[in-house]
Amino acid sequence: MDLFLLRHGEAGKRMPAATKDRERALTVAGKEELERAAKAVAESGYEFDVVATSPLKRAKETAMVVQRALKRKAPVEEWQELSPEGNREALYKRLARLKPDASVLIVGHEPYLTTAIGEIIGAGAEGADRLRIVLKKGGMARLSVPGFTPRISGELRWLLTPKQIRKLD
Repeated sequence: MDLFLLRHGEAGKRMPAATKDRERALTVAGKEELERAAKAVAESGYEFDVVATSPLKRAKETAMVVQRALKRKAPVEEWQELSPEGNREALYKRLARLKPDASVLIVGHEPYLTTAIGEIIGAGAEGADRLRIVLKKGGMARLSVPGFTPRISGELRWLLTPKQIRKLD
């Protein structure tokens, strides 16, 4: 499986109430930066069998920017497992049910995504903090995931900032 992890773009100021924070939208600058990066991803020929997003507004908006740039017809899927408090084990089980050769883009949050990267490349949840992986807002990682048993395992292929993504083409 080719797994792409995309952190949502720049959003407005953090809101004190958790319920209101779920509705925090992307800023104009965040949308513009994502549009440029998504265009470069599309021009580089990347296609995704599945695009899944966290249910939070800023992540859904990020996924839709990519969706439009790629001119994808299939709907963006909303996965509860990708919310900041989501269960990564449930995410891995869901991914394991997809085709082994699938190309999957997931849109989510920090530190959830970098912890997932650490677990997938073998550092485990505790070791993920020591890896010092930094996934910038609007940044993307690409992992090759050959298997899910006995646990998910894979290799980090690249980790890019939005500025680096724009240079893909």
